[in-house]
Amino acid sequence: MSNSSARIKKREGTVVSASMNKSIVVEFIKRKKHPKFKKLVKQSKHFYVHDEEGKAKVGDKVLIEETKPISKLKCWQLVKVIS
Repeated sequence: MSNSSARIKKREGTVVSASMNKSIVVEFIKRKKHPKFKKLVKQSKHFYVHDEEGKAKVGDKVLIEETKPISKLKCWQLVKVIS
């Protein structure tokens, strides 16, 4: 049981769009070192997230986790709104 819960991916990001019904778009920013120049580089990715109650608003910081596919683009769900 503990192994299966450890495999669930969790991300923390910022809500970019909340104009859809029961869906939000979350931007996740990853910072990693450039292999040659050793400088921190930002990489961003957008996730389509299922938000059943519509709690998240644009600009909120949220915690999301991976789930089974809900639609063509959505395979993440909202865990909680951090701020």
